[in-house]
Amino acid sequence: MTSLPGPHGIGGIGAPACAFIDTLRRMRLGVWQFLPLGPTGYGDSPYQLLSSFAGNEMLIDLHELTAEGLLRRGELSPLADLPATCVDYGRLIPVKTRLLARAASRFETRASAELKSEFDAFREQHHANWLRDYALFRLLKAAHDQRPWPEWATQYGRRDAAALRSIEAARAGDIRAIEVLQFLFYAQWRRLREYAKENGVRLFGDLPIYVALDSADAWTGDALLRMDAAGRPEAVAGVPPDYFSDEGQLWGNPLYDWPRHEATGYAWWIARLRAAAECADIVRIDHFRGFESYWSVAADSATARDGKWEPGPGDKFFEAVRGALGSLPIVAENLGVITPEVESLRSRHHLPGMVVLQFAVCEPEFALSQVPVDCVCYTGTHDNDTTVGWFNGGDRDTRSADEIRRAQTAVLTLTRGTPATVAMDLVKAAFSTDAQLAIAPLQDYLGLGTEARLNTPGTLHGNWRWRVTAPQLTDEVCDNVANAVTASGRESPHGK
Repeated sequence: MTSLPGPHGIGGIGAPACAFIDTLRRMRLGVWQFLPLGPTGYGDSPYQLLSSFAGNEMLIDLHELTAEGLLRRGELSPLADLPATCVDYGRLIPVKTRLLARAASRFETRASAELKSEFDAFREQHHANWLRDYALFRLLKAAHDQRPWPEWATQYGRRDAAALRSIEAARAGDIRAIEVLQFLFYAQWRRLREYAKENGVRLFGDLPIYVALDSADAWTGDALLRMDAAGRPEAVAGVPPDYFSDEGQLWGNPLYDWPRHEATGYAWWIARLRAAAECADIVRIDHFRGFESYWSVAADSATARDGKWEPGPGDKFFEAVRGALGSLPIVAENLGVITPEVESLRSRHHLPGMVVLQFAVCEPEFALSQVPVDCVCYTGTHDNDTTVGWFNGGDRDTRSADEIRRAQTAVLTLTRGTPATVAMDLVKAAFSTDAQLAIAPLQDYLGLGTEARLNTPGTLHGNWRWRVTAPQLTDEVCDNVANAVTASGRESPHGK
C-alpha cells in the first residue's frame, strides 16, 4: 500500500487505493496482493510490526479526514514537497503523525454523530481483545522516546497492573486518540474492501509468521513467546544460508512457545487469522515451513549461520484452526529450504504453495508444464529484484557472473523472448501455467529495473521505499497487461 501513487508522500487506503482498483479493472486483473498492513517500527519493514492486529496509521487517507471535517486542506501543505517516487519515512512520519494527532483531537467535537456511533461500536468490539493494549503500548513507547519495551521503566515493561491503571487514567484522552486513529484506519479499509468487491477484485493479504520483539503482542505476552518477563528471548528466528545471503537471514524475532499455544487451543493464532480474514479474501502465511520446523538461532548470535531446526506444531495447529474457523483461503509461502515433510504438511491441509519463476527457470530441465495447479505462480516477489534487474544482474546481486549468464539463457529459452521484453515475457509465462493463480509485481508490468526493487533481504537500509507514480500507469501499460490476461484465458469473470 505504501507504493501507491498519491499526494502526501506515501500510498494510502482511501482514494489512491480505489483508483488503483480502477487500474486493475482496466488491466483485467482480478486479484490484488499486497504486503502486511500493520504499523511498522524501526526499519519500516511490514514484516516487523508493532502489532498483529492494528493498522498502519501512516496509510490513513488525509483527504478523507478533511472531508469528515477533522482536518483543513491547508493543514496538509507540509506534506506537499515530499517525493512522489519513494517514501521518505524520516520526513513523512513526524509530519503525518502530528496531522493525525490533530485530527484525532477534533474527533469528539467535529465528527458526525454517525461516525461517533461507528467508533463506539468499533471500540466495544475490539477494546478488550487488542485495542486497549495497543493504545497503551503506543502511548508508553512514545513516552520512552520510541525505545523497545524491554528498555522501558520496569513497572511498564513488566506490565505492573497498578502502574498501567494509573497512566490509563492520567492519559485517557491520548489513549482515546490512538483508538480513534485505529477506527479511522479500519473504517477506510472497510470502504476499500467494499469497493474492491463491487469491482470484482479479490484482496490478497499477507501474514508474517512471527511477531516482532518490539510489539504489543510480545509486550502483552498474548503471543506466548519463548522469552522471560524482561523481554530476553531464549532464541530468535531466521533462516540458514540461502539464495539471498551466505550468512543466512537473522530476523531476530522471538520464537513461539508452541506447547503453550497448544494448551490454549491456539486461541491467539485463531484470533489473528480471523482478523486477517476480515481484511482480505485470501491470506498468504509468510514462512509456512515454520509450522513444520523452524530455524532457531541463539539470541546472541551475530548471524543465522549457526542455528538448528526445531519442530513446529504441525497438523495439530491446522486442525485447530479449521475446527474454529472452517476452511480458510490460505496460501503457504513454501520457498527456501523446503523438505518433503513441509510439502506433505501443506498437501495434507490442501494449502496452495508458491512457485517463483526467477528461481524455477534455473532448475535443471524445468518446464512451465511442471507448475502444479495447487499453487500461486509468481515472476518474482517483494524479496526478489525486478525481473529486468534480475536478468541484468547488479552490484548487490549475490549470484556469480556465470550464474547470471545461465539464468539469462534459461529465461530466454523458456519464454522464446528477448532481453528487451523479458519482464512481460516472464509475466506471460506465469499466466500460461496451470497454476490456479498467477501474480506479478507491478514493477514487472511496468518493465522497471533494479532501481524499483522494494526489498533486499539481509539489508537494513533503503528498503520498502519504492512508489509508482500515476503517469507510469499509462493506457499502453494497461492495454498490454489486459491483452496478456485475455490471451492466457485467465480473464476474471468480473473484469472489464
